[in-house]
Amino acid sequence: MVGNPPGRPLYNIEQDERLKPVIWRVNKQASTHKRLSGMRKIVDYSNQYVLTVNCKTASGIVAGIASYLTERGGYIAELSQFDDKITDQFFLRTLFNITTESKHTFEDIRSGFNVLAEKHGIKWTMHEVSTPTRVLIMVSKFDHCLVDLLYRYNKGELNIDITAIVSNHQDLQSIVEREGFRFIYLPVTPETKAEKEAELLDIINETGTDLVVLARYMQILSDDLCKHLHGRAINIHHSFLPGFKGAKPYHQAYERGVKLIGATAHYVTGDLDEGPIIEQSVLPVSHAYYPDELVSLGRDTETKALASAVKLHVESRVLISGNKTIIFK
Repeated sequence: MVGNPPGRPLYNIEQDERLKPVIWRVNKQASTHKRLSGMRKIVDYSNQYVLTVNCKTASGIVAGIASYLTERGGYIAELSQFDDKITDQFFLRTLFNITTESKHTFEDIRSGFNVLAEKHGIKWTMHEVSTPTRVLIMVSKFDHCLVDLLYRYNKGELNIDITAIVSNHQDLQSIVEREGFRFIYLPVTPETKAEKEAELLDIINETGTDLVVLARYMQILSDDLCKHLHGRAINIHHSFLPGFKGAKPYHQAYERGVKLIGATAHYVTGDLDEGPIIEQSVLPVSHAYYPDELVSLGRDTETKALASAVKLHVESRVLISGNKTIIFK
């Protein structure tokens, strides 16, 4: 990199040829997002149902599930399975629909599945794809992850309903209210943390929220709140975990001279930045990138990883196994 003259900034991000593709993409997305406001694309999810299964490994499980569904007029459109030889656990996800010739309703199929589940000791979920996941988004001052999620929501890429957007700052209020969503200002201090987290839980319950997304929310949640939200809160950490946990990971990466930077979307647990990983995204870098440049480039990996993790979760493609996840893409 050519040195800058005395008295000039270390670099000019707008003039850096390496960053122009990223800058163009971000500006293009922001421009497109403005045009699409209020014009959300609606996707038809009718007659689609998802079944997820987790149980101890045993023979006859797949055959039993397939027979159960087909005998009741179910047509299996997708089926993915994984047999973990270390934990002796079996995982399965299937997408099915109900043929017009079937005499069974979805409620018949769901309620009747208990018999098979009890036989094999199955933990399971079954739901209609047409029912969107109710999502509450939490932010602080950074807007890139929020804007990206709203853009994908408007494009119909995420089958979600946004119940509210909660923030400990007011910086993003204008963006939220311009899009017509409920903005809730919930400032947090060490002295009010317990009180504000109780308010947050009330909001989650009041809105019927299924999933909480921490879109660069810069507050550490208490152990108690993490337990309440187990398996239904996703955080984006601006680092390729398990490396560089905590604050300023890009600066840590610069000090170590890494050749890849990344972002990690994971479920929230009481252990900071150590929850089950859902998605990761990386970009190659070199010694020529300074910390602020890494931060700028990293925004792209953060938005990609978080959006992908949310999509995987709402499509029931993520099954938690201890401190790991089974992902059926």
